[in-house]
Amino acid sequence: MRGPHSPGSVLKRRTGWVGAPERRKDRVGPPDRGDQVGQPGRKDRVGRRPGGKRRTGWKRLGTPLGILAAVTGAFAYVGTVDPNEPGHYPVCPLLQLTGVFCPGCGGLRSAHAFITGDLGAAFSANAIATVGYFLFAAVWVLWLVRAWRGKPLRMALAPAWWWGVGAVLLVFTVVRNLPFGSALAP
Repeated sequence: MRGPHSPGSVLKRRTGWVGAPERRKDRVGPPDRGDQVGQPGRKDRVGRRPGGKRRTGWKRLGTPLGILAAVTGAFAYVGTVDPNEPGHYPVCPLLQLTGVFCPGCGGLRSAHAFITGDLGAAFSANAIATVGYFLFAAVWVLWLVRAWRGKPLRMALAPAWWWGVGAVLLVFTVVRNLPFGSALAP
């Protein structure tokens, strides 16, 4: 009986993947180099699918444009349905249960003000969210340009950066709930 990695397996026929016991002995190249895209030691070709077909033109832009369409739809909805009027959106569960503002409290009001062009109100509703809108726009433009050029968007942040982001959110949450930080409260 043949296994999934046997010489006549479906995996080998569809992808061309050659498992460790089946690698050719007369292969040229260093021994630690993989035989297929995605294996260790082998540099993936940008814009190529496992079948070897190259993604060209608008197909490379599909994911960034799809993300932009989803974000635009969400912002359009928040821009037309005012979160300042009660009854349209649910209340933050943390705020309702504890009376403490989470880092996301005021985010919908911030998005509504941002869409309508009132950056001051957007910043006062949720400063972190407003900064996040600009950060998202910058990363999205970078992603779109790299996709257009056929290069992947690789943004590997070191753990120290993630800890820094978490620390900023924690400090923001604590300060906005203290009396002297009431300017950051929504």
